Amino acid sequence: MNFTLGAAVHSERVIKKSRFIGCVQPVADRAAALLVVDALRAEHPGAAHVCWALMAGGQSAANDDGEPGGTAGRPMLEVLRHQHLDGVLATVVRYFGGVKLGAGGLVRAYTDAIAQALLGATTIAQVRQRALACSVPYALEGAVRRELAAVGAALGDVRHETDVHVAFTVPEPAAAGLIESIGNAAQGRVVWQQA
Repeated sequence: MNFTLGAAVHSERVIKKSRFIGCVQPVADRAAALLVVDALRAEHPGAAHVCWALMAGGQSAANDDGEPGGTAGRPMLEVLRHQHLDGVLATVVRYFGGVKLGAGGLVRAYTDAIAQALLGATTIAQVRQRALACSVPYALEGAVRRELAAVGAALGDVRHETDVHVAFTVPEPAAAGLIESIGNAAQGRVVWQQA
């Protein structure tokens, strides 16, 4: 099972006069991650490096931002992978202190910055969601809404036309039971649609 984070968490370390500011945070995709990295570059114009790693399904990536190859982004990515995280961006802003750390020292510094941030993080289990849509007569809208609330489904678009069209997402494990519950509550007057 994969996990994501509830909120951004930061850490800060000074190693041989270099300052490492680490952060782990939930992100939706690579585009959102790149916006965060760009914002960090703008926020820390004096930083020598803004290294990052992203675990986001097929969009995973790592960037050393000028550090020797494989000493920053890839080790940070391995920390995320080891923790079974997905939809998570790890960033480390480094202010160079004048003392070179060597390849091993850099790997330790970047992994430690992310590991320290993760110590304070709240992880949330990722549950696959299923998108569903149906239409029911107006008189049954309240019953459908109650069934959705009972299983924690997220209500989406609701259109009031000839019937009430309701779109929603529900955790995959609860989908079959919800379809049955809505069918029973609607007494067979529900029409399932392509979500």
